[in-house]
Amino acid sequence: MDETFLLMLSNLLHLHNSLDPTTSLLSPSSSSPPSASSPSPSSPSSLLSSSSSAPLLFFTLASLLSFLATSKKGTNDSSPLSKKRKPNSSPSPPPSAHFSVAAFRALSADTMRDAHWRSLYGVSYAVFDSVVSNLRPYIAASNLSLPPDYAVALVLSRLCHGYSAKTVASRSSLDPYLVSKITNMVTRLLATKLYPEVIKIPSSRRRLMETTQGFEELTSLPNICGAIDGSPIKVRKVDRNLMNSYKCKYGYDAVLLQVVADHKKMFWDVCVKAPGGSDDASHFRDSLLYNRLFSGDIVWDKVINVRSNLVRPYIVGDWCYPLLSFLMTPFSPDGAGTPAQNLFDGMLMKGRSVVVEAIGLLKARWKILQDMNVGLNHVPQTIVACCVLHNLCQLTREPEPEIYKDPDENGAPARMLEGEKQYYYFGESLRQALADDLHQRLSSR
Repeated sequence: MDETFLLMLSNLLHLHNSLDPTTSLLSPSSSSPPSASSPSPSSPSSLLSSSSSAPLLFFTLASLLSFLATSKKGTNDSSPLSKKRKPNSSPSPPPSAHFSVAAFRALSADTMRDAHWRSLYGVSYAVFDSVVSNLRPYIAASNLSLPPDYAVALVLSRLCHGYSAKTVASRSSLDPYLVSKITNMVTRLLATKLYPEVIKIPSSRRRLMETTQGFEELTSLPNICGAIDGSPIKVRKVDRNLMNSYKCKYGYDAVLLQVVADHKKMFWDVCVKAPGGSDDASHFRDSLLYNRLFSGDIVWDKVINVRSNLVRPYIVGDWCYPLLSFLMTPFSPDGAGTPAQNLFDGMLMKGRSVVVEAIGLLKARWKILQDMNVGLNHVPQTIVACCVLHNLCQLTREPEPEIYKDPDENGAPARMLEGEKQYYYFGESLRQALADDLHQRLSSR
């Protein structure tokens, strides 16, 4: 028995013994002195038989029960497992006040809001406001129960930090289903309504000249209009029957993102059509860009003469892509070519570095791309939405975060297909002419 209770009981018995039963207020009707044969008031039997002790006994028992109940409660509270077992216990509520509409409105009035906005939503307030202005009519037409700007803010916070719908919902006191619905709506609008305005092939002469000149300053190679590369985007919840096709070369389930970037690390083409198990060459051949270039649908009005070869604007990629008249790749992935060819390869890969950096910036700004936590059906539009936001950041010269680095490329060189022979042989002639011209120009300096 607990020492504290024993001390309490001892004090009560001492009090009982100190009271005379003949004069005690506990037994006013008892007037005769006790006989010699009467049990001692201090004995346990007297506590049970003496009517004068009944109230004190009741008080003692009540105290005992109360003490035991309190002691048990205290023991349970101190148990490491008690917090898990208590039916009424719950985790501390999330700081939803910081994510409420009222807090959002207060932040928008802050004079230092750009710094806060970037930390919360990945973009400055000016970029955010531009996105909201473009999407507001479509969001308003959906009869959403939330203000359009607040809905966009919730989605951007999710894309920027990689939050799950459940996390955003708990912080904003919303239902996770509603957060998923808002995410799907906003990313779809970004991927469809804003994409044509923000991600464009450099078809105008002014922009084409600016792009080719930018690449030439970087590589000394003329008429480069873009750099192409692919990157796996990690996904979850892949159907077991499809897991083999989605397993990328780095060992996780993914879809492939293909982008073409200009010298400013802005994307002018985005494609998400292949599971992670596909290779870059197959993904490129299945893209709309390949079909348009292959069929001559895209015609760039800028042709130069290099050693009697007419060279139209072309894109550059690594050895995982096929060599074609409109796509230049290195002679050798291991530097086994001639001095002119190795020089060309080094400059080509320098031009290709802009797309690698662009993808690194994309994944650093929108961390959801590092581990997608949306349904597989909504993955492509979410990726494209992040590419749209990336271009807006580059266009407005938002601060560039530390680049996220993918593993080094280790794919096999792409093979030529039967239907590509004409473009391949023409590409071989153009590549050798460019290499010889580059070597001559740089050697004569």
